[in-house]
Amino acid sequence: MKKTSLEELYRQHQPEVIAKRLNTGNRSQDISDAVLGAIDGCITTFAVVSGAFGAGFPASVALILGFANLLADGFSMAVSNYEAIKAQREFREQTRRMEEEHIDRVPDGEQEEVRQLFRQKGFEGETLEAIVETISQDRELWVETMLVEEHGLQKTEASPWRSAAVTFATFIFAGAIPLLPYFVPGLPLPWQFGLSAGLAAAVFFAIGMLKSLVFTKPLLISGLSTLLTGGTAAALAYLTGYLLRQAFGIL
Repeated sequence: MKKTSLEELYRQHQPEVIAKRLNTGNRSQDISDAVLGAIDGCITTFAVVSGAFGAGFPASVALILGFANLLADGFSMAVSNYEAIKAQREFREQTRRMEEEHIDRVPDGEQEEVRQLFRQKGFEGETLEAIVETISQDRELWVETMLVEEHGLQKTEASPWRSAAVTFATFIFAGAIPLLPYFVPGLPLPWQFGLSAGLAAAVFFAIGMLKSLVFTKPLLISGLSTLLTGGTAAALAYLTGYLLRQAFGIL
């Protein structure tokens, strides 16, 4: 991984650049949703294609099952992501209300919690008391401090609808790619499967490379790692289809 130059580090730590970075919204959440949706979408449809090919089913069956799974699983994954983020936000709000009640009813006890939390970080004496005094004078800061430090609940503005939409869109887009060769008329089934495998491998590798650029990981390793994940899932689907074909004597 290329080392950032000292000049670039100084530029990144200018006050206005820091402020802009800290005020950036849901970029990391969007990237996570997109990567998750794309990988799962491609795995879902190519696993269906592999299983159908291993079982000896015709292209029409692979196409029907592929699109049926693509839409159903894409919708299911988007809804699951929506519900997960919504539940996370609701839990944070519930915990916030509890902390507000505690501050109102037992402020001395809540101040002691702040004191002990920051003592664990190494603060002592007048510095520690100044921190407790500063935090407890600002109710909003006090509540947020307890949410983060006591409960480990980071402040998040992720939108359940946005996350669901990003997940669904990338799931459908990436998942449809391995099905494209099955639209080519007159192409032999082995060629259709081979092209589908090649497209799926390209999608997996591209997702890994994009992930490496965002999270500054080694390009080749990240691409191969994602490719290996998708390839393993497809191999399992193919093997399952082939073994069941043999077990039931499907010609």
